[in-house]
Amino acid sequence: MIQNRVLPKATMQVSVECYAGYRGEETPRRFRLGTRKIEVGEVLDRWLSPDHRYFKVRGDDNALYILRHDANSGIWQLTFFQQEESPG
Repeated sequence: MIQNRVLPKATMQVSVECYAGYRGEETPRRFRLGTRKIEVGEVLDRWLSPDHRYFKVRGDDNALYILRHDANSGIWQLTFFQQEESPG
C-alpha cells in the first residue's frame, strides 16, 4: 500500500534557483527547504494567475511540489507537497 503525505493549506517560503530561457521566463531548477536542497527533475505543469506563476514539479526525491512565484514581490512559496512512501 502506498501512503501519501500532503502539506496542509499553509504555505512555506522557499529559496528557488531558476533558469531563464530564451524568452526570459524563469523556470525552477532547484530549491531549498530549510537545509535540504531539492533538484527539479521535471516540470509537470505550469500556469498563471493575475499575480502569481505556479509550477508543479517532481523533485529528485520523487515527491511532487507546487511552487508559487509572486510576480510583484519576487517571493517563492511552497503551496503543495506530496511524498509517496512504500511500506517497509
